[in-house]
Amino acid sequence: MFRRNGSQCVATFAVDEVRVLRKVAGEVVGLLTDGMDHTDPVVSRLFPDIYPDQPDDSAEFRLYTEGDLKTGKIDQAGAILAALPDEGEGEVRLDGEAAEAWLRAINDARLAMGTRLDIGADTDLSDELDAAVLHDPGSSRVFQLSVYAYLGYLQESLLNALPEIE
Repeated sequence: MFRRNGSQCVATFAVDEVRVLRKVAGEVVGLLTDGMDHTDPVVSRLFPDIYPDQPDDSAEFRLYTEGDLKTGKIDQAGAILAALPDEGEGEVRLDGEAAEAWLRAINDARLAMGTRLDIGADTDLSDELDAAVLHDPGSSRVFQLSVYAYLGYLQESLLNALPEIE
């Protein structure tokens, strides 16, 4: 997927990949801009309590940091949207800064999806996907698990291309 080309990370995306990445990045932006609900487990995962045993201290810390963190997450998802072709297939070229923004945005998307799909550190994604396909091959869960796996692959390929950037 991503490969190094000089000082850039380069990948060519098919039409369906562009659509999926636009949808995922757009959903992250929507989650963070549409009256962010702190009772939503995804929001809690993206903005964890810094002091879990001290709710007042966590609330105060959040008061001073959440705005900047939220803006950063929105900007990072926006970096994906800005780099992708508007429609159709196309090539994406990322410098080091843009590649790091993509990595953070992909990580946020995977955290959000993993929370919704109940994927934990001990979850075997292949087993989970196989079970979902056996249960109902056309289900939204199969699609969502496939997107989650694709994002992991994309993230890994970008990580492998990134260290070589000068």
